[in-house]
Amino acid sequence: MDFAAPVDEQAAFALPPQAAEPTEAFEGTLTLKGVSSAGHFTLLSDIFHLVPNADSPWKHLAVFKFQFVQSGSYLIPVQQGLSITGDAAWNYILGTGRVWREGGDGGYMRASLPFALVQRNQNCVHNGALTFLFSASRQPRISRVFYQIAQETCYPMKFDAWGMLPAEYSPQAIAGAAELRQQFSEEQAHRLPVKPLKALMEDFPGSNFDLAAIPAGYQHPEDITTYGFVAGGIDYSAGCPTRHGEYPFCAEMRLPSYSIAKSVFAGIALMRLGQLYGPGAYNLKIKDFVPPGPGEGNWEQTTFGNTSDMATGNFNSDAYEADEDSPVNDTFLIDESLESKTRDAFAFHKQQAAPGTIWVYQSAATFLLTQAMNAYLHQQQGPKADIFNLVRDDVYRPLHMSPGFMSTIRTGDSPQGAPTGYYGLFFNRDDVAKISTFLNRSGGELQGKQVLEAGRLREALFRGADVETAGVPILGKDPHSALGAEVEGKDSRPIANSRRYAHGFWGRRISHDEFPQFHCDFWISLMNGYGGNTVQLLPNGVVFYVFSDGYEFPWAPPLSIAGKLAPMCKSADTTPARRTP
Repeated sequence: MDFAAPVDEQAAFALPPQAAEPTEAFEGTLTLKGVSSAGHFTLLSDIFHLVPNADSPWKHLAVFKFQFVQSGSYLIPVQQGLSITGDAAWNYILGTGRVWREGGDGGYMRASLPFALVQRNQNCVHNGALTFLFSASRQPRISRVFYQIAQETCYPMKFDAWGMLPAEYSPQAIAGAAELRQQFSEEQAHRLPVKPLKALMEDFPGSNFDLAAIPAGYQHPEDITTYGFVAGGIDYSAGCPTRHGEYPFCAEMRLPSYSIAKSVFAGIALMRLGQLYGPGAYNLKIKDFVPPGPGEGNWEQTTFGNTSDMATGNFNSDAYEADEDSPVNDTFLIDESLESKTRDAFAFHKQQAAPGTIWVYQSAATFLLTQAMNAYLHQQQGPKADIFNLVRDDVYRPLHMSPGFMSTIRTGDSPQGAPTGYYGLFFNRDDVAKISTFLNRSGGELQGKQVLEAGRLREALFRGADVETAGVPILGKDPHSALGAEVEGKDSRPIANSRRYAHGFWGRRISHDEFPQFHCDFWISLMNGYGGNTVQLLPNGVVFYVFSDGYEFPWAPPLSIAGKLAPMCKSADTTPARRTP
């Protein structure tokens, strides 16, 4: 049986309430056949015109051959994180699925699992699921596999894809299966409790907020992938809608970082170096670790710190995000090799200014910083050291981030390439909650150990004594600005110094005049990503996150709600909401 159109996600892939425990376990290799030609594909949006009218790899799955082990009713992929396929269009990230038994399946077990198509060398994520019947004791061992993709966090490209594929199941003992099951159990045990978003109304009674204000802030709320608040150690989630029903694996849905990686990876990496080797690491020169070629700008005084502030002093245009939106940057983003990307990153040199004085947003700057940090780490720890692995082992693992998060996009479309730094991480919902809460509340301390240099973290959160001078001011505006237009005073002129960028984080000054519900002026710190991803790190300890792809950043409505969950100000006229037991 084939399907002429996508089906309801819950009906096709979700574990049903009447499901029985499986009596067989899936352990071995699953191979999908005919992926390069089978399936249906409906293109909904293609801003950069990548998908041709004719057949192409964009319209099909990449080669799929993966091993799995089972733990109870959970189906665990052996290869987790970003799986490089060599395909011209797609790589994979696999998630943990479910196995169960239904009376009408003739003794076969039914399996369903989430997967994500990740655009090669890019951060776009298209979340899907697949399902099949299997048995190690019956013939055939496996049914055909039905797959469907009906959701993405990808501003440039949207599509539905679905189809039936022949498959092969090869039962076999998997080396390290017991360890995989143990790792899965530990990671699950450390996930934050999750409640539906509406539970905020019950847990914070009398707060008088309107949750509908969040989607109402969007012109196209259908472009929201997911959002939620983290408060009191609980993740209040709005769920994971798709174009065809609720995604059945919301906890496993992969969310692209885009430029949130500038904070969560590159920003954290420099703070980690500062903690390990002293704050002098911030004053190291880029040129001493990644030398520019002749005519590639003036990098004599540009430090690691300047570069993490987006103030290298080298740019082609200082108009708001003009360099980031330029053809020069398009070339940088498309090129894959370390050599070509490094050359491209130095192509912003038509104008110069003193380092640390002018904010010019450039993903290329974060790339150069990441390569320079990697080279410095080689000096300190040897040539096999890797700056992403340092952060992974010293920060992500102790936080019990998911196995699917423990990799990043690297140059050359290769696991052995250099980490790019400016994008390329893949969260699930719990990963977002954990890393955000750690940054927002820990002071850089983890398991009783200081892992991030505390002074720099305070500056990144815009909570230090020098909050008015941390980083550099953000000037200019754009319809798609992550912080909105410049704040204007009563004379309709922009209020100076209301937006800043420090150490890979965005800062926004919140004033009583602009937001009368707050009885003080304070700063908030934000992590922002291309297309509409925002994580707010708020001084009352609350985190708000949203992942979307409609190129909208309406950050004010959730800020107002968060302010009613706990006081932003310490004044006596602000009363914290009382939380029920």
